[in-house]
Amino acid sequence: MELTERPQFNHKDRKDIYEYVERHGATPPEEVRRVLNMDHEKRAFGHHVAILKRDEILEEHNGKLRLAFKTGAEEEFEKENLSFTIRQARQEDLTGLVGAIRAAIGDGEYVLAESVADVIDNEGVLLRHNEIESRMFFVATVNDEVVGWVHLKHRELRKLKHTAELTLGVLERYQGHGIGSHLLERGLEWASAQGFEKICNSIPSSNERAISFLESRDFEVEAVREDHYKLNGDYVDEVMMARHLK
Repeated sequence: MELTERPQFNHKDRKDIYEYVERHGATPPEEVRRVLNMDHEKRAFGHHVAILKRDEILEEHNGKLRLAFKTGAEEEFEKENLSFTIRQARQEDLTGLVGAIRAAIGDGEYVLAESVADVIDNEGVLLRHNEIESRMFFVATVNDEVVGWVHLKHRELRKLKHTAELTLGVLERYQGHGIGSHLLERGLEWASAQGFEKICNSIPSSNERAISFLESRDFEVEAVREDHYKLNGDYVDEVMMARHLK
């Protein structure tokens, strides 16, 4: 399933199944069937799920239905005696991912990422793809622990169809091993394959390290909003950055 394309359904039951999984995240098929009052139509339910899988709209992983995206395989890396994996985030990563984001933003110098953590923690769902917005996460893991992430958010507005908003971070103790660079590359490769033309990120001017990192990866400063944030009692500018993929 492509993030920039809203799934099309020619049967109401398939639409209902998809929307339940989209709202609640990875869910056992039995729960979906029960909540949608399709217990008396087990064969029909199985048929609808099979078609959603065939059309790469849903997939089943560890006994649960989830949204299906073409994101590529897991990638294994070893840098300076550290082994880590880059892969698409799964619903079961939610708690670890929220914790990693909150730990990585530290004293709050990454407001956009903080808002992402608040949203997914409140909703209890990682991946979304509906008529309002879509979002994707890739994570870096060490021994199955989430140590970094890249997040892409796409608003379902025709005039913004070519753009996506990005956040990125790595736990401090795992920085310096190239994890952030690999996460960013994976996210941008996927965004390009989805047809996005422009990737945006906004950072407080006090986060000089993050700004320098993005500038070294071909992001450019598009604008600065003076005194946009108030961090620890001090007014701080917002640096609006972007990278063009096409």
